Amino acid sequence: MAIAPPVDAEDASQALADWLAPHRRLFVLTGAGCSTASGIPDYRDSDGGWKRSAPITWQAFGSDPLARARYWARSQVGWPRVAAARPNPAHHALARLQALGRVERLVTQNVDGLHQRAGSAAVIDLHGRIDMTVCLGCGRRLPRDRVQYLLEAANPDWLGLQAASAPDGDADLDGHDFGRYRVPGCGDCGGLIKPDVVFFGENVPRERVADASSALARADAMLVVGSSLMVYSGYRFARAAREAGLPL
Repeated sequence: MAIAPPVDAEDASQALADWLAPHRRLFVLTGAGCSTASGIPDYRDSDGGWKRSAPITWQAFGSDPLARARYWARSQVGWPRVAAARPNPAHHALARLQALGRVERLVTQNVDGLHQRAGSAAVIDLHGRIDMTVCLGCGRRLPRDRVQYLLEAANPDWLGLQAASAPDGDADLDGHDFGRYRVPGCGDCGGLIKPDVVFFGENVPRERVADASSALARADAMLVVGSSLMVYSGYRFARAAREAGLPL
């Protein structure tokens, strides 16, 4: 996919305003680039390639104890930063656009919840929310803050580690023995605790896709903010919009 070269900010703002003017029922899709100004890194570079090693897959998380320990160790270190993140002007601008009645539905590929903090309503969190967890055994849901307490209690030696931020509450931890990291199980059934997000290799729940597709059918244009559309879960809506003849 070709990436457009940078343009003058003032020219881009005017071009966007001109494009938005005739549309009253926008289908808005946002990606990781929408949250980078809030201190949450994105996954890909300007050419669409990975900036870091590819994120953990659903298959690895579910079947490989060492991969799972590595995920939670990195998450323990990275979570406080994403928990402290605040909405940036992009989130607030979209919330304002919705308040003006110009947005049919806002769909985000992000898992940080920053659109809701900015005031956006009825957001479809396509890939879930990082601030919640779910037990794969019994379905028990716990806030991520509570799981942070469990992780820190089980792994006091990992407290205070410093590492560069990575996307979605992750952290770049190298040179550590993840085999020593203890991953707590569900307090009710002992099952695996998973962040309530869609991992790579995992399917987006059908009801979310259906809700978003219904909103797209009611929209008169589609606006993409901060996404390279390299992931099919978001790309499918851009393709559907183009096939329906919607301005994009």
